[in-house]
Amino acid sequence: MAVLGQNQYGKAENRVVRITRDGTTHHIKDLNVSVALSGDMEEVHYSGSNANVLPTDTTKNTVFAFAKEHGIESAEQFGVHLARHFVTSQRAIHRARIRVEEYAWDRIEHAGKGAHSFVRKGQETRLTQITYDGSSWEVVSGLKDLVVMNSTDSEFWGYVKDKYTTLPEAYDRILATRVSARWRFNWTDDAQKMPDWEKSYEQTRKHMLQAFADTYSLSLQQTLYQMGSRIIDHRGEIDEVRFSMPNQHHFLVDLEPFGLKNDNEVYLAADRPYGLIEATVLRDGCEARIPADLTNL
Repeated sequence: MAVLGQNQYGKAENRVVRITRDGTTHHIKDLNVSVALSGDMEEVHYSGSNANVLPTDTTKNTVFAFAKEHGIESAEQFGVHLARHFVTSQRAIHRARIRVEEYAWDRIEHAGKGAHSFVRKGQETRLTQITYDGSSWEVVSGLKDLVVMNSTDSEFWGYVKDKYTTLPEAYDRILATRVSARWRFNWTDDAQKMPDWEKSYEQTRKHMLQAFADTYSLSLQQTLYQMGSRIIDHRGEIDEVRFSMPNQHHFLVDLEPFGLKNDNEVYLAADRPYGLIEATVLRDGCEARIPADLTNL
């Protein structure tokens, strides 16, 4: 005879981003929240009766609603609020387990602008590819997995619409992307002075981030071009920059069913599908030589 053992259910990996707006200074809490509930759940397993089952979709909605109602002071406190709610509000639920991963962000400091630009902590992987044929060099350096976000100063509207278009125009949105970039040096010959590689990387990354922070964006393509052109303008040792930038979509959550107004505060962070923007920015008169697939390595 078979009997039911330990069991639980819930909604896993709810990606919630909470923006707290203190004037022009913004604060980000970026969490991945998983809910697991257990209690009097024998009948749903034995007979399929859902009489004691709180839908997992409801647990998801609760995560987003609590982000608005209670805010997110810390991952621990947010989890306490959720666990207490599920156990005390549902007679059949005896145990709630809330797992929270928090993704930290550092500010990108930029003079004369509001404090609303961030770079994910942990940051990027630095890369380089050196090719030498016995007489000439090709050095392509870069980075991958540099996650950046502007919590405002981004719009997306005026695009082509057809009968399949459902995306609403946005006049104040989150712009976030995971930057993969490669840049080609114009140092090709031992007779030339070799670049200061460490300084070049530091400064190239700095200009890339500064352009991202300073650009009031009407499209991710525009931001990409500004990042590349700033590198070309400020780093004479670089002739070509190639970017691959997936759009890390953040959608406003509809909280009206819960009687709450979402004033650009609570977002669903969607990891797929995503828009993928790719382009090369060149020094005038130079030819593109970085392979398109190199930015995927």
